[in-house]
Amino acid sequence: MNIEKLQQRLREFAVERNWEQFHSPKNIAMALSVEASELLEHFQWLTESQSVSPESVNRDEVATEIADVQIYLAMLADKLGIDIEKAVEEKVEANGVKYPPSTTSAIQF
Repeated sequence: MNIEKLQQRLREFAVERNWEQFHSPKNIAMALSVEASELLEHFQWLTESQSVSPESVNRDEVATEIADVQIYLAMLADKLGIDIEKAVEEKVEANGVKYPPSTTSAIQF
């Protein structure tokens, strides 16, 4: 996925509908939270073992929620001038320092 192309497409989409007036960082962050909650809803009452089984959820609905989260994340980063790829690389590097392999007994983020 090319994040910059996605962000350009999302900017054009918003301009065509005159929606950019509603796309403040605050509003986008709130929308992102809502969409993340909608994603969580698909797993809410599943056990750990059920949650790893692809048959336990409607994959199409989950994919739609994941897309919504990614869209709002791309929009927020665009509004704030944050390079998502650079931010992710820096965070993974920082996590590697914070949680070296020899001392990590479980994955923690």
